[in-house]
Amino acid sequence: MDRRQFAAISAGLVAGAHAWGQSESKSFPVAVIGHTGRGDYGHGLDTVWNRIPGASIVAIADANPTGRRKELQKLGLGDAAGYADYREMLAKTTPWIVAVCPRHVDQHRDMILAAIESGAKGIYVEKPFVRTPREADQVLAACAEHGAKVAVAHRNRYHPVINVIADLIEENRIGRVLEIRGRGKGDRRGGGEDLWVLGSHVLNMITVLAGKPQSCSAMLMQDGRPATQQDVREGAEGLGPLAGNELHARFLFDRGLTVYFDSVANDGTANHGFGLQIIGSEGTIAIQADRNPLAYLIPGNPFKRRDAGSRWLPITSGGVDVAEPNPDLIHRVQHHDVAAADLVQAIRENREPLCSAAEATLTVEMICGVFESHRQGGAAVQFPLSQRDHPLLAY
Repeated sequence: MDRRQFAAISAGLVAGAHAWGQSESKSFPVAVIGHTGRGDYGHGLDTVWNRIPGASIVAIADANPTGRRKELQKLGLGDAAGYADYREMLAKTTPWIVAVCPRHVDQHRDMILAAIESGAKGIYVEKPFVRTPREADQVLAACAEHGAKVAVAHRNRYHPVINVIADLIEENRIGRVLEIRGRGKGDRRGGGEDLWVLGSHVLNMITVLAGKPQSCSAMLMQDGRPATQQDVREGAEGLGPLAGNELHARFLFDRGLTVYFDSVANDGTANHGFGLQIIGSEGTIAIQADRNPLAYLIPGNPFKRRDAGSRWLPITSGGVDVAEPNPDLIHRVQHHDVAAADLVQAIRENREPLCSAAEATLTVEMICGVFESHRQGGAAVQFPLSQRDHPLLAY
């Protein structure tokens, strides 16, 4: 999706935050796939459909019988609406939209493909999207064959402030953009796990602002030394092979920007580095992922000494240093309502969702590009990756 399309849809989010779906009288069935103990139901990807006009949750699937009973009670459904096997549920209920909720990513590809092949028109899936470029290729091929739409739950992508930031950059509000720096949370998961679980949010936002990645060079470190084949381990939450508790990556983008991403386990920042900084010659925009406000403008040359009292100016959907004019919209973004409603509209308008499978694939490629570059001794690797399977499997 190009800059103009993103701007048009983002503007529609602000203008029509309360009106989505209310003029559409057709109801549609939604099926929920979860897996208690294996990623559960994500961050509210199940309950959001109770707030979307026209949506009717008709069934849930959960292989864990205790978790299945609790989910049925939570959603107010009878026992007959619960299934142990999501494939059986899809065959018997033929939903219009399927929510793929588990956080454990190793299940996503199969669940998404089963939903598409059952005839679902839309799938809303928890992040990370899938584990490898090859899995992403398979999902994209199935979408093309069946005409399905897949949206990925990178909720900050739906935040109207992202479009305001893009405008500020285009208007030279921070002067010449010199670089973009992103960081994960830097908690105990620092390194490869942080890259997947939290860095995926950051990389996804970067693609909105910087364009498409062209190449990546990166190094993974384990306890201060370069990670080796002996450091490769199976990651938590179905992430697949992981290595390193520290990583440093550099990406080149098609708009000429250089982007860095770093993650260090237990870095001491108390999670305040989670997000990205757009560093310009006349100012810096700091995006603090999943916080409110989402972003700040820090005026002035970032390399020139400034008074201690220099301000961080909040950026809201109304502009710079303006009180948020639509707090309900921000609440809806944070709880997936905007993303879910956008998926419904994307199906009805036959367009791609704002955070589509194709765009989430860029994030997967960037993550796997870090591993592939390290495997090649830090060499720059080009996108799209020629290695479509997980790079650490080829170590």
